[in-house]
Amino acid sequence: MALFDFLTASPRPVLGLDISSTAVKLVELSSSTGGYKVKACHALPLPVNTIVEKEIISISALTQTLKKLLVESGTKLRDIAVAIPDVLVITKEIELPNGLTDLQLEEQIALEISEHIVCPVEDVAFDFEVLGSLEHNQDLINVSVTACRKRNIDSLKQAVENAELRLNVIDIQSCAIERAFKLIQSQSKLVQPQSVGAGNDSRANVVAIADIGMTTFNLCLLSDSVVIFSREQLFGGTQLAEEVQRRYGLSWVEFCQAESDNLLPHDYESAALIPFKRQLIEHIVRALQIFYSSSDHNHIDQLFLVGGFSVLQGLASDIQTALSVPTESANLLADMSISEELDYSAVINAGPSMLLAIGLALRSFD
Repeated sequence: MALFDFLTASPRPVLGLDISSTAVKLVELSSSTGGYKVKACHALPLPVNTIVEKEIISISALTQTLKKLLVESGTKLRDIAVAIPDVLVITKEIELPNGLTDLQLEEQIALEISEHIVCPVEDVAFDFEVLGSLEHNQDLINVSVTACRKRNIDSLKQAVENAELRLNVIDIQSCAIERAFKLIQSQSKLVQPQSVGAGNDSRANVVAIADIGMTTFNLCLLSDSVVIFSREQLFGGTQLAEEVQRRYGLSWVEFCQAESDNLLPHDYESAALIPFKRQLIEHIVRALQIFYSSSDHNHIDQLFLVGGFSVLQGLASDIQTALSVPTESANLLADMSISEELDYSAVINAGPSMLLAIGLALRSFD
């Protein structure tokens, strides 16, 4: 068994490193007057099958991509923060006797963990945080425990160390999203909804973040800025890219160039874009239905769009019309100052897809 820093603050500045199945993304932030400054921001695609179903298949391919990412980004930092997907993590609050030493706490937690996992306890990495004594019984303390299989960390650790990086922080994906969400709220042009009711009848605001990537779509629901639901689906920009390839014989790179040159096929919007947006809306509706059926909620107050495909023409307004929910695209880098050494347009264009990397980079300021 091993202890990992899921819950502790970073002692030094860190790079936010988002490692997905298709790409690696890096963000370096520093504090600036009234906010943050972008010191580095870069992304690179991963070779096919480097990561499959959230498991690293080729450590060497990931290492080589990370090395290239560091060189091209120009960052000098080598301490990083990464995130483990929530589906690979167990989080639980347990009650233990007050007055135990750290070693005794670890031993008791190991016993508790063994009751909730199917693998040997020695194959589990965990971290814990003492939340305080129970109000009704000062002889007991409440302890927050986070655990996952060591194999989900060991391959990642090996890849980043081979790239001469230091794994300073291991975060949980939902925690990084919560951290980034505070920035989304601060820059939003939407009117912030207020909790309704009073006393025990008050209802917390529920806000959704739809992350639309190349291969996956993830819908997160937050209540009072805490993630309460998350659903990932295998749907993304790949579907649109494949339709463009099939219908027009254009690769996605060629298509993006045609779009930049205002040379899109005349029927692109009706034949490809609109059907894709309809499919995306169906995925959002389906995810929300699952959320409603598994919770006490029956609607959301706001929806924010992030991810590389969140800026598709008319997408936010189409979703708002279909769902009758205020909807807005979010770019967390848009309101930050940007280092003079960086390509301003490239950073701004990358902003919508950097949600997780930004949330991780913010660990520098915990």
